[in-house]
Amino acid sequence: MSETIVLIFQFIVLIFSVMIHEISHGFVAERLGDNTARVAGRLTLNPLKHIDPFGSIILPLLLYIFNTSILFGWAKPVPYNPYNLKNPKTGGAIIALAGPVSNFFIAFIFGLLIRFGISSGNSLDDPLLILFQVIVYINVLLGVFNLVPIPPLDGSKVLFGFLPSGLISPTVMRFFEQNGMIILVMFMFFGFKLIFPIMGFLFKVFTGLAF
Repeated sequence: MSETIVLIFQFIVLIFSVMIHEISHGFVAERLGDNTARVAGRLTLNPLKHIDPFGSIILPLLLYIFNTSILFGWAKPVPYNPYNLKNPKTGGAIIALAGPVSNFFIAFIFGLLIRFGISSGNSLDDPLLILFQVIVYINVLLGVFNLVPIPPLDGSKVLFGFLPSGLISPTVMRFFEQNGMIILVMFMFFGFKLIFPIMGFLFKVFTGLAF
């Protein structure tokens, strides 16, 4: 299988994976009482409703051009109104968690298909199994990275939502919220490798293969 085909497939998988990630946020928000995403027309599989010009197209292209070891991106955030939730704090955390969980679910399903393919006697060089591994890899990456507890990533909303009130002072929370993007950029440059062992572990759990 040519590198061009794999690259094109990676872009397609990335776009649809981040799209499902965002739709999952909106779907869970609706189940919890907020239909903002549906009213905004965001609970749809139409990519045009979700593509972010920089996060979905420009950033992945730059990562490829500079020959980085990862292909990463994001879609437009699906909106929700916390005031429509019965419990805004916990509800917000559940909504945030829905995105990474959707990515892990995709990785789980295609990991099973890889295991089934291998047990059926197919070689790891089988084109279909190679493409399935791409799907698992990208979704594990999205799931793990988004759970890093740095604003505006989902992990920060999950952490702040489930921690007991008063455990983190409002001053500390404001600091992270106001400086989250700076901290996140520093993490991507200097700390990204810290999540590789977690990714490798989950990739092996889902597929049975080494990372």
